[in-house]
Amino acid sequence: MAVYRIRHMTRYRYQEPVTVCHNLAHLIPRDAPQHTWTQIDLDISPDATASSRNDYFGNRMTVFTIAEPHRELLVVSRCMVDLAPPITASLFPTASWESVAGMLSDRPKGEWLAASEFRFQSPQISWNQAIHDWASQSFTAGRPMAEAALDLAGRIYSELKFVSGSTNVTTRVEEIFQKRTGVCQDFAHLAIACLRSMGLAARYVSGYLVTAPPPGQQRLIGADASHAWVSVYVPEYGWMDIDPTNHFWPLERHITVAWGRDFSDVSPLRGVILGGGKHDVKVGVDVIPLDAGEGATSPPDLPQ
Repeated sequence: MAVYRIRHMTRYRYQEPVTVCHNLAHLIPRDAPQHTWTQIDLDISPDATASSRNDYFGNRMTVFTIAEPHRELLVVSRCMVDLAPPITASLFPTASWESVAGMLSDRPKGEWLAASEFRFQSPQISWNQAIHDWASQSFTAGRPMAEAALDLAGRIYSELKFVSGSTNVTTRVEEIFQKRTGVCQDFAHLAIACLRSMGLAARYVSGYLVTAPPPGQQRLIGADASHAWVSVYVPEYGWMDIDPTNHFWPLERHITVAWGRDFSDVSPLRGVILGGGKHDVKVGVDVIPLDAGEGATSPPDLPQ
């Protein structure tokens, strides 16, 4: 069992005072089969009126309001997580993708019915014939579900280029597919569009990826970031994760915070403000193995 300490910081600085703001945060992690969360804290500055509840998908959602003038908003979540040993690849399902799609469309009930909600277009995920045809190259007749899904992830990994800043949170899947560039959010959206276009149920997963320093170097605090990957549903097995950004199964290095239809359901922090003018936002994420202690090299405590 590996133990990690996680800190996620978001800082907004405004050109003019913000007189009031209303915000929604998905920063308190949900329970997941592979890990257990402890010591969860969410600090908001200036002081806010806040409440937490589960959203439609079972994610922990915090709603908060600041009703005093401010030029800076700082939100910091801190928690500890116990990460369970990974599931071996030999346990992944071998049913054909056609049989999976058929079971989901043939009057599903119970858990299958809930999964079927993830088969359709959503606010940020749609597809066209070109995307469906491209996906079909992985989903050939009789191919096992796990093999086809991993092949799709591999093609996204090899044919698209990771370019930070090349897209934004509103970039459509069709544009990502056409330009063949993006970031982890975009690769997850494209993978989901491909899976759904084949009649499969796929959801967007937001969380953290444990990274390692180069050989012989200390780990730098702040080297990690929010990450996104995909879960595809397989009846009588459950949700099977794939990471198209890195082309591997999310096992011992992926830590789940929330899931939904697409990024718009699980954005870490969003809201509306009155005033503010132009603003600057900085985000810092630390995922630190507990046994790393304080030996890691550390930048300033908060992004400057």
